[in-house]
Amino acid sequence: MKVLVTGGAGFIGSHVADALLDEGHEVHVLDNLINGYREQVPPGVSLHVLDIGDPAVCDLFAEHRFDALVHLAAQIDVRRSVAEPAFDARVNVLGLLNLLEAGRAAGLRRVVFSSSGGALYGEPVRVPQDETHPERPQSPYGVSKLVSERYLAYYADVHGLTTVSLRYANVYGPRQTPEGDAGVISVFIERLLAVRPVTIFGDGLQTRDYVYVGDVVRANRLALRQPASGTFNIGTGIETSVLELYHVLSDALGVDPGFALAPARTGEVARSVLDAGLAGHTLGWRPEISLTDGLTHTIAWFKSRAGGSP
Repeated sequence: MKVLVTGGAGFIGSHVADALLDEGHEVHVLDNLINGYREQVPPGVSLHVLDIGDPAVCDLFAEHRFDALVHLAAQIDVRRSVAEPAFDARVNVLGLLNLLEAGRAAGLRRVVFSSSGGALYGEPVRVPQDETHPERPQSPYGVSKLVSERYLAYYADVHGLTTVSLRYANVYGPRQTPEGDAGVISVFIERLLAVRPVTIFGDGLQTRDYVYVGDVVRANRLALRQPASGTFNIGTGIETSVLELYHVLSDALGVDPGFALAPARTGEVARSVLDAGLAGHTLGWRPEISLTDGLTHTIAWFKSRAGGSP
């Protein structure tokens, strides 16, 4: 299969590109390298340095006639989406439409889209949140993900694309840098390795469902292989508070520089935990990596990146 991975030089995308290459697919990566890194694109993968909103995307699709698109490129900063909702929509909605129109004209058959569970559902009316949970996004980022899913459903119904939306919980793991992706785990690990206090926004009691990047990669692989379509949660069903996360990482690293509380950030939900039962039933996906094991792998990568011994 000839597959285009957008955002394939970034955190999740580079892992997906690695896995698809190992499976024997012809893999191409489209990345503007603003938050991605050229060195994370594996040898044997064709890198196209291009923005998803660029009109030249049409030429790329016409030249290579991709069978499938794994769309990971996005504006992911909730705070920036609140401050600049038009920018968020240009990247996340119009960028997707540019890809879909280019793909439709060039015979694209399948799309696997990276969506967001917590940002799309909003504050829960019940937990864990399954795919029937009301969709009440509390940030433009969440709105853009919901709108994107609606566009994918339109292209499936009207133009015959097979589309899968994977609604991720909070993804973490190796290659997630605090500079580009700003995941709380990567931020905390970097601060703790430097024995510097961390900042916790809100009261620290807010919870998240942390899913390891290797499990997310497996979800993408399964979504590409199977004829199933629709929307699927990808999470563990386990809640962890930010304060609990701090103490787990502090214990694992053997340091406790302390933390400071800061005002909660606009647009971020207080509680998020996903029910991934539908993904298990339909895609055969279940999380395999525990938070303890995933944090061990992630800490080892950060130590190696810093020049220490993992």
